[in-house]
Formats: sequence, C-alpha cells, structure tokens
Amino acid sequence: MLIKTLLFTGVRVSELVRIRVDEVDLDACRMRITQGKGAKDRTVPFPGSFKETLSLHMDAQRAKGATFLFESSWKKPHSTPGVRALLARYASLAGLEHNMPPHRLRHFLFTWLKTQGIDDALIQPYSGLASRTSLEIYSRVALADAQESYDKVIDRFPV
Repeated sequence: MLIKTLLFTGVRVSELVRIRVDEVDLDACRMRITQGKGAKDRTVPFPGSFKETLSLHMDAQRAKGATFLFESSWKKPHSTPGVRALLARYASLAGLEHNMPPHRLRHFLFTWLKTQGIDDALIQPYSGLASRTSLEIYSRVALADAQESYDKVIDRFPV
C-alpha cells in the first residue's frame, strides 16, 4: 500500500507521512498535501483503480482512531527513516541488488509520465516544484486539465 502510494502520487516521503485521513478525497481521486516542501500546499492525484484499496486502508485507519493515513501503533505518523527502511526491506525481499530510495520512485513516476507524452506543464502541478526550470515549464495549466491527462496514462504505469 505504501509503495503504491509513493509510486502513483509522486509525493515526497516527508509529505506522505503527514497526510491525514481527512485530506484524501476518494471521489475526486486526490490527496491534499499540506505544508509540503517550501511550506506549500498542493493536491496530487491517485489513479481511480487505486480508490478501493485506499478506501479499505482509510476505513481500517479510522477504525483504529488514526489521524494520519500512515500512522504507527504509537498514534504518530510513520517516520521518514521508517519508510526508507520499509522500502529497503521490500527491495531485499524482491531480490533487488540495490535499495530504491523513495525520491528515486518520485523521479521515476515523473520521468515515466513524460515518456508517455505528458507535457511538463501538466506534471508540474503535482510535483510540488516551484521552479519553472525544474520541469522545463513553459506555461501553467489548470489542475483539471492535468488530472485528465494523468488519468489517461496512469493505468499503464508498469508497477
């Protein structure tokens, strides 16, 4: 569950561990990132095919009285080192020779979206990158336009 969330949303680990259950909009297939890098807020998508799994996870979290989407048994959000350790464990179990740092997953998603023909200007609203040069942004587009393009290609993401 955690791995798919990292892969499909491109959020930073520090942002992922702070997502509250009430910041997920299952109907719109979006998550609100509050006070992300640079103290910026943004909304990121997740694929419709992920909605049922995420809904079940959210129900389980609510049943435990959790505030955060990924909360430890101590009623606190998971730590970023804990997420990195979890990914390292999954990489080892999968027989991968190298650990997959979470930030590399984020870059993999954005690179993959770009190779699918998604313009940088459509990727940028989800990336949380402020600089136009970071994704070679030439124009900004509405979130609704970006969502439509994202939805067209995300089900082909190779994971």
